Amino acid sequence: MENALEARDIIKYFHDPVSFQVIKKISFEIKKGEFVSIIGKSGCGKSTLLYILSTMDTEYEGALLIDGELMKNKTERELARVRNKKIGFVFQFHYLLNEFTVLKNVMLPGMKLAERPLDEIEQMAFEKLKILGMEKHVLKKPNQLSGGEKQRVAIARALINNPLIIMADEPTGNLDKRNSETVLEIFSRLANEFHQTLLIVTHDNEFASRTHRIIEMEDGKIISPLHL
Repeated sequence: MENALEARDIIKYFHDPVSFQVIKKISFEIKKGEFVSIIGKSGCGKSTLLYILSTMDTEYEGALLIDGELMKNKTERELARVRNKKIGFVFQFHYLLNEFTVLKNVMLPGMKLAERPLDEIEQMAFEKLKILGMEKHVLKKPNQLSGGEKQRVAIARALINNPLIIMADEPTGNLDKRNSETVLEIFSRLANEFHQTLLIVTHDNEFASRTHRIIEMEDGKIISPLHL
C-alpha cells in the first residue's frame, strides 16, 4: 500500500534562549487508509512533530513527504495549497466562525481551494455534515451548538476537500467522556468505512488503543511504534 506520509530523520531545535533539541531524528511512515495515534506525556514533542508533519512548521532538518512529494524548498504559497488540498485539520478547539452558519463554516476550505463551483461545494458540505449526523443543524450558528456538536462540524470542515490525510491535535481534549466517545466513533468510521487516513495526537490512551497503530514518544524520540 502507498504511503500517505513519510518522515525521514526529522530533527527540530528550539532556540529560545539557548538551542534545545525537541525532535530527535524521527522516522516513520503512514500508509493510505491507516488510523494512527501519537501518544506521550505532555512536553514530549508530539504536538511539535504534528506541526512539522502538517507543513505549518518548516524550520526542521530531515525530509517530509506527503503523497510521495517532498515538502522541503516549497514556497509558503505552495505549502498552503498542499495543506488545503491534502490535509484536513481538527484541533482541540474547533475554531468555527460564529458569524457564519454551520454549512458556511464547512464550506470555507472548499471555497478557498476554489476547484469546484459554489453549489457543488455546498452540496459536498451538506453530505459531510450528514455523515456526521449534523444535517439538521446546517442553518444554525456555531454558538447555538454544544461542544460535541461543534467538534463534529469541525470534522466535517476537515473533510470538505476530500483530504489525503486528517491530522488532529488532542481532538477530544476539550470534551467530556460521552462526546469523546462520539468523536472516536466518527474517526473509527471514517477509517474503517471510508478508508480515510488519520493521524491523531492524543494523551488519551483509551482513545489510542482503538486506533490501528500507536506511535509512542518520549523526550522527542519514538520509543515504541506499536501494532495493535
